[in-house]
Amino acid sequence: MTIANKVIISCAVTGSIHTPSMSPHLPVTADEIAQSALGAAEAGAAIVHLHARNPLDGRPDQTPEAFEPFLRVIKQSSNVVVNLTTGGSPYMSVEERVRPAAVWKPEIASLNMGSMNFGLFPMLKRFKEFKHEWEPQMLENSKDLVFRNSFKDIAYALNTLNDTGARYEFECYDTSHLYNLHYFWTEGLVKAPLFIQTCFGLLGGIGPHPDDVMHMKRTADRLFGDQYRWSVLGAGRNQMPTAALAAAMGGNVRVGLEDSLWLGKGKLAPTNASQVLQVRKIIEGLGLDVATPDEAREILQLKGGDKVGF
Repeated sequence: MTIANKVIISCAVTGSIHTPSMSPHLPVTADEIAQSALGAAEAGAAIVHLHARNPLDGRPDQTPEAFEPFLRVIKQSSNVVVNLTTGGSPYMSVEERVRPAAVWKPEIASLNMGSMNFGLFPMLKRFKEFKHEWEPQMLENSKDLVFRNSFKDIAYALNTLNDTGARYEFECYDTSHLYNLHYFWTEGLVKAPLFIQTCFGLLGGIGPHPDDVMHMKRTADRLFGDQYRWSVLGAGRNQMPTAALAAAMGGNVRVGLEDSLWLGKGKLAPTNASQVLQVRKIIEGLGLDVATPDEAREILQLKGGDKVGF
C-alpha cells in the first residue's frame, strides 16, 4: 500500500465543549491531558489535537502557559504530531484563541472556516448534575451563541501563524466553509495540500447523514481536486459510523473525547486511546493501514517536530 493510501487518525483529546461533570474520564489537568495524548499516540493516532483547561474547574484556558506543561511532556515522550487549537472556546476572541499556536509554533493548528450557530444546549437534557456553576451556564448560553469566525478573523489567524510554518486543520462545519477556504486558497493565504476536517452532527452545522458526508466530499472534490487531504469527525454517537463511511471512501478520521464521550450506546469511553483502538479496528477491517506520525508528516507536508516552539 502506498503512503498516500494510509489513513491518518487524529485524536482530539479534551476540547472545550464537554464539561468535567459529563464524564470522569475527560482529561482536565496538564498531566491528564499529556498522558491521554500519549496513550492515544501509542494506540495509533498520528496526530493529537490539543486544548488546555483550568485544572481546578475544567473550564477552557487559552493562555499559552496552560499548554506548556503537557506540550513538553508529549514532545519528550513521543514522535506524535501536535495540533494546537485556535478554536479555543466559542466564547473567546480570535486574538485569545490564536495565542497558544503563535507562541508554541506547532506543526498543525486547527482553524474554523466560518461563523455559525453553535448549539450545545441540547446536552442539558442528558446531563442534570453539575459540579461547577460554569458548566450548565455555558450550555444554556449557547442558545444565543454565534461562534464568530469572520473573514477578518480568519485572515488574522493566517497572517499570525503563516510565518511560523504551521499548516492547518481546516475545520468545515458546512459547505459554505469549504467555499470560504477556497477564497483564501485562491488569494494565496493558504497552500496545498490542504488538510480539510469536515465536521458532522453539531447543532448549527451540517447534519451527520451519509448524504451530508457525501455532499461535503463532492463539494471539496470540485473545489480543490487533488490539492487536499480529507478527514472527518462525527459528533457524539455519530463518531464511529461517520469515521467508517469516510475511511471506506478513502478519507482520514478524527476521534477523541472532544468530539464524543462515548464508546458505544450508553458506554462512556474510558480513555481517548479506547476510541483510537476502536476506529483502528474499523480501518484495518476495511483492509487499510494506519499512518504513522512520520507518514502523516509526509502526506500533509508538515515542517517536522524539530521546528516547533516547545
